[in-house]
This record gives sequence, structure tokens and C-alpha cells, in this order.
Amino acid sequence: MLQPLAERMRPSSLDEYIGQEHIAGKNGILRKMIESGNISSFILWGPPGVGKTTLARIVANTLDRPFYTLSAISSGVKDVREVIENSRKSNLFSSKRPILFIDEIHRFNKSQQDALLGAVEDGTITLIGATTENPSFEVITPLLSRCQVFVLKSMDVKELDTLLCRALEKDSVLSKRTIKVEEKEALFRFSGGDARKLLNLVEIIVSAFKDDEDVVINNKSVSEILQKNIAIYDKKGEQHYDIISAFIKSVRGSDPNAAVYWMARMLNGGEDPLFIARRLIILAAEDVGLANPNGLLLAQSCFEAVHKIGMPEARIILSETAIYLATSPKSNSAYMAIDTALSVAEKTKDFPVPLHLRNAPTKLMKDLGYGEDYKYAHDFSGNFIDQQYLPDGLQDEIFYNPGNNSREREALKFLTARWKKYEKKGE
Repeated sequence: MLQPLAERMRPSSLDEYIGQEHIAGKNGILRKMIESGNISSFILWGPPGVGKTTLARIVANTLDRPFYTLSAISSGVKDVREVIENSRKSNLFSSKRPILFIDEIHRFNKSQQDALLGAVEDGTITLIGATTENPSFEVITPLLSRCQVFVLKSMDVKELDTLLCRALEKDSVLSKRTIKVEEKEALFRFSGGDARKLLNLVEIIVSAFKDDEDVVINNKSVSEILQKNIAIYDKKGEQHYDIISAFIKSVRGSDPNAAVYWMARMLNGGEDPLFIARRLIILAAEDVGLANPNGLLLAQSCFEAVHKIGMPEARIILSETAIYLATSPKSNSAYMAIDTALSVAEKTKDFPVPLHLRNAPTKLMKDLGYGEDYKYAHDFSGNFIDQQYLPDGLQDEIFYNPGNNSREREALKFLTARWKKYEKKGE
């Protein structure tokens, strides 16, 4: 039986691997680890289709290590212990430490992770985990502290183009067809930086043409064929992240009906309820923000409740939180403030702290003027005194721009009464 294109094109060495230059390129830390032969346990964190499983296999193949693989969705503690026991036995006959690859490691519960911990600590196995979620959320601290975390990025247009050209030229099936690539924009847009999705799309498009026909790939043909083959496109969960995007944008856009619909689509598709709960926390901070700070408290409570209760009851808690956030006033002022501040801070990282804001624990520091002229706000009327808190050259910067909602209008009124630089905004 013919393998899917994505499997046929799976690289077997780092030289064939496309993308992730920061870790797999010539000066990448993972490449250096492989070349040295000293591989420590690590976790690959990134979106789907960026080569997490492929990297794990390349490590095992290059170092000629025994390779075990488990899926966190279908494996239990018994499976983990069985692999560890087999690894211990193989260690008696070989000096090559086995590699255990765990896909979607964030879905392992605490008992499963505890079962891994001892084997990682004593060197029975080298663990390679793959996750689309921030590992600090779900990977237990003792295990996380023993693993390096490598962040993988979605493929950019140049990398997708390289992958496409390689598939058309080198694949045993595609290379025999006449394929005319007139436009690539729609193809790359639908793939969303996902290499596996790109190759699946190419396979769908090519299969839409008869064997004796020339295949034409342009924006029109891509869009039309994918619309006709939407059921195929959905079957393997390819629209997973599109649905999440629709859910997030529905909450942000204050449409509770769309929000619960897309949430229902995710739950019907078997999505982890905790994944949805985490997205609600991010939404509460990023999109509701200071317009309704209680949203973040509710989202955090939602996460904890879903974690304790599980499905099917968790659906009610998720629905309540999604509707609350969708019907809350919106503000991204906190999100914009920190991003603007991070950008400026990167450019001004050598700006000194003003002397009056510095701590003066020694006599020398006091003699140098540290802490001198600092005014303690609580000693003044209204617990406020106008003094400079930003470095010289940045004192007139405004990072926080209050949103146009009732709570932040009050915040603007508060700031305008104290800081002259906010006067124009308060007019």
C-alpha cells in the first residue's frame, strides 16, 4: 500500500531537514548535541507539522540508538513501565542508551509522568517529548527541570517553497506527473506553516486530476479543489487549528453564539477540555483585559474546575466562561502596553535607573547619591507626588493607553489628574 506523501517525504537526516535553523542548522544547539553524541532529554514545543517526530527519529537514527515511541493519548502507566523495563534489559547488553519518544506529552497525567521520572533521572532512557502546548502548564516540574525545551516555529514561505519543490522533483509518484505550479499563494495560505498539511494538500490537489491530465496548481484551482474535498480535509483533523482560530475570534468579536458553536465543534472532535480552558485564560487577559478584570479570575477558576471535574460536566463550565468573556467589554490595552514596552526596553536596555530610584544599602551608595531626593508617595496628599520613574529620555513615553470602556475611562481620569502627559488623551 502506497504511503502518504508526507510520510514518503519524511527526512532521515538533519541535512535533509527543512526549517528550525536555530536548533537544527549548522550552528544549532540540537545539531551540536547530535554531533557530539551526548544527547540529554529534551522536549520539542511547537505547532503541528513542523517536524517534531521527524527530529526525534533523526536523533535515534544518527546515533544508532534503540527507539521506543508512545502516544500520550493511547498509552497508560503500564505501557510506560514496560518500555522502561525493556530499556533496562537492553542497557545490560549495550552501552547505547535507548530513546523514548512521547508524542503529545502534555496529555500525560501526573502518575504517568511520575513513572517516567526515575528512568530519566538514572539514565535508563533519554526522553524526547513533543507537545503543541506550553510544557510548563502540564509537565511536572521535576521532569521539566531534567529536560531542555526547544521551541519550534511554523515554516515560513521560503521553507514551504523548498519543501514543495523537493516533493515535486524527488517524490517517486509526483515526479512522474506533469505538474505546473503557476501560483503558490493560496497553497501556502491554506497550509498555515504546517509542512504535513502542505504535503497533504498537494496530494489532494493532484488526486483531483486524472492520471493522464496535466496538474495545474494556482490560487483558483487550489481554492476550488479544497472546497470540493472539504470532507477529506477535515477527516484527519486538518482544520483543528482553523476551528480554534474561529473560536478565539468569535469570543474576541463578542459573539457568544459563534463561540459556543465552535467550542462544541472542538468538544465533538475530541479536543482536550483543558486546551480550551487555557485558551480562555489567554482570551481573558489579551482581549477582555482591563475592561473587565474579573474575566481573568473566572477563566482561571474555569481551568481549575475543568481539571478537577472532567467531561462531560466540564462542558457547562467552559460554556459559562466562553459566554461571559464573549459578552464582556473588550480591551487589549494591557497586551499592547507590554508589547510596546518590550520593544522599547530592548532598544534602551543600557539606559540607567535614575539615581533617586536606586536602592542605597551601603554608605558608599548613599554618598554617590543613590536614593537621594526620592519622594515617598504616601507622604503626600492623595498618596501621589509627581516625580520621574522612567529613565532619562523616556520620561514622556506612554505605554499604557486606556481602552474606551467604563472601567478604563475611570483609569484615564485617574491618570489625567496626576500626569500631564495624559492630559491630551483625557480631553
